[in-house]
Amino acid sequence: MKYKLLALSALMLPMLALAHSGEGALGGFKSGFMHPILGWDHVAAMVAVGLWGAILLRPALWVLPITFPMVMAIGAVLGIVGIPVPYVETGIALSSLVLGALILIGWKAPLWAAMLVVSIFAIFHGHAHGTELPEAANPLTYAIGFVLGTGLLHLAGIGLGFLDKLPKGLYIVRGLGGVIALCGVAFLMGWL
Repeated sequence: MKYKLLALSALMLPMLALAHSGEGALGGFKSGFMHPILGWDHVAAMVAVGLWGAILLRPALWVLPITFPMVMAIGAVLGIVGIPVPYVETGIALSSLVLGALILIGWKAPLWAAMLVVSIFAIFHGHAHGTELPEAANPLTYAIGFVLGTGLLHLAGIGLGFLDKLPKGLYIVRGLGGVIALCGVAFLMGWL
């Protein structure tokens, strides 16, 4: 299993690029579905949302992965209608850094606080795609694919969160938070 994950990761290395180049919104469902899965900033942040929800347990387990795309849609509308949101790319990078750090330190946030943190970052992610969406060949199918791809990444994070039930699993989960936070630093520095 470990070698399969390593092989999958190696196959994805050539795809390292900014997820917000504007090129991903040129198609329909497939383009929307693949965009979050192939963008490292999305993978890190979306997995982090699911992972943090899993370690916070119910109801955060399902509330955070539902809150994120709902608020992301609000951010997308802001982008579509041209309402500026400052520092979008910085906010996206910070989403991985902050969420990863919160997982790393094991902050057992109250639900309202976790929802607030996730919502703030969802606005940035949504806005970036809202500004791209009007140029899409089929914005509706792109959006549907995008939400489904995002949901799968949240589910992956939830699944990884259940590793804390294993012996020494808490260290694995916290280590994943550290890796996500380091990815956030790399995004901020422009390394990924």
